[in-house]
Amino acid sequence: MSTGLIVALDTPDLEAAEDLAKRLSGRVAALKVGLTLFTAHGPEAVSAIGAHAPVFCDLKLHDIPHQVGLAAAQLKELGVWMFTVHASGGPAMIRAAVEASSGGPAPPLVAAVTVLTSLSAQDIHAVGFTGDPRAQVSRLGKLAVDAGAQALVCSPQELARLRADLGPAVVLVTPGVRPAGSAADDQSRVATPAAAAGAGASFVVVGRPVTDAPDPAEAAGAIVRELLGNG
Repeated sequence: MSTGLIVALDTPDLEAAEDLAKRLSGRVAALKVGLTLFTAHGPEAVSAIGAHAPVFCDLKLHDIPHQVGLAAAQLKELGVWMFTVHASGGPAMIRAAVEASSGGPAPPLVAAVTVLTSLSAQDIHAVGFTGDPRAQVSRLGKLAVDAGAQALVCSPQELARLRADLGPAVVLVTPGVRPAGSAADDQSRVATPAAAAGAGASFVVVGRPVTDAPDPAEAAGAIVRELLGNG
């Protein structure tokens, strides 16, 4: 199973995001429109970026099932390839997202976020989760898949366990990926692209190491080559 690259366009500047999208088109599996770009430009951002690559809309929906279902239906209408919900929102909320976005020729994947990659073990305990972070990720991952989520978002450190527990069909999306020598920034549980691919990632999400590079297209290409084992 090959691992694809998703590049995060985390900027409020739509013109800059579109320029990056043009330069990365054809080199990546998808482009991420997250909270920063979406809150600045809304659905226009999805349409603009979607002209160049499939859109991974990372809004991490977390609300009552009715509201999440309505939002999921709108994301389906926008034509996104995949969008995120928080697994901690519970089974009913996840099912509402899946049901509202299903049907049609190419319904989006619903990706459930398990535990944010910015959280350390200490942070996870501070918000009331006990035990090892991997156990929390596994519990939320199984809950989400049982509720119909087709994909999960987890850190590189939980990949192997989730892949072993849930099998090959579940799409595993992995932020917190940094090429060797890159700064960790605000990520706590990180790994290189090759390590994430080896642990079973379906897609890795990389932002600043690509978007802040002097040549983003070449930076993306280097990561893709590493994912393919040709780095």
